[in-house]
Amino acid sequence: MDKVYNKKAFKTSIGGQALIEGVLMKGPSKLAIAVRKPNDEIELKVDDINSLADKYKFLKLPIIRGAFMLIQAMYTGINALTYSASFWEDEFEDSDKEGVLDRVVKDKKKRESIETSIAIIISFVVAAVLFMIIPSVTAGFVHKYTQNTILLNLVEGLIRLVVFGIYLYYISKLEDIRRVFEYHGSEHKTIHCYEAGDELTVENVKKYPIVHPRCGTSFLFMVMIISILVLSFFGWPSIALRVASRIVALPLVAGIAYEINRVIGKSNSKVCKVLAIPGLEIQKYATVREPDDKMIEVAITSLKAVLPEEGESDLWN
Repeated sequence: MDKVYNKKAFKTSIGGQALIEGVLMKGPSKLAIAVRKPNDEIELKVDDINSLADKYKFLKLPIIRGAFMLIQAMYTGINALTYSASFWEDEFEDSDKEGVLDRVVKDKKKRESIETSIAIIISFVVAAVLFMIIPSVTAGFVHKYTQNTILLNLVEGLIRLVVFGIYLYYISKLEDIRRVFEYHGSEHKTIHCYEAGDELTVENVKKYPIVHPRCGTSFLFMVMIISILVLSFFGWPSIALRVASRIVALPLVAGIAYEINRVIGKSNSKVCKVLAIPGLEIQKYATVREPDDKMIEVAITSLKAVLPEEGESDLWN
């Protein structure tokens, strides 16, 4: 725990995401994607960040910012995953074979935008089925034994956590996903090294933990816990209304979870460390693995590309 919470380290606002053979890093003004290509070279893509939150200041207000950042992270993340996977498509399929979308939409940028939108919709549908419909339907069988809406929502929340655990367990067994989780570890270790003020070298990065208190996995766990409390206020209507209420309440739940995670991530207090334990344990046993040296090189390349420029600050506040 002392290695995870280094008292001498500062807390950076820089965050990342593991990709297909790559790592995304988001800094104060730039977003970088580093990918290890089939020829073993590292491809680096760096873009300026143009967030709507800079234009519409209300998107930075508490609660609202959490919901907005969840949507933004989904869009950016899926775009980055699609980009990183593009370097490996030729290894597994005939690059001359056009799909339906390739024939209908000739403009590459428009096609990529459509593909990202489709991926987000599919992801949302799958998430709704796994983490909303199945838990709610299953918990409905308890309704014949109790009318207590708090208890019913608690049962639904517990089932949701079980489904989440089973989902993580099985996808972690897939070889390709395991490599993504190893890149996830390289991202965490590299950020730890940077926060500690050490030089960003492979040997230095290897010394640091694979888990990080400000990880997205911890955020998702917090979303599920907060949903139990928030959804209790919606009662226990029909299955259709229950699913609808959960979708409607998701931005509020995400916003509250984000604010709680900010407090936990910023503080070194004993209370916050205890609250962080479930998220850290999920990372340790499910979503993060020890990376190899080449994966760490990719994470370092990505992080260096987004470090603050002159006059900028990446202090998390």
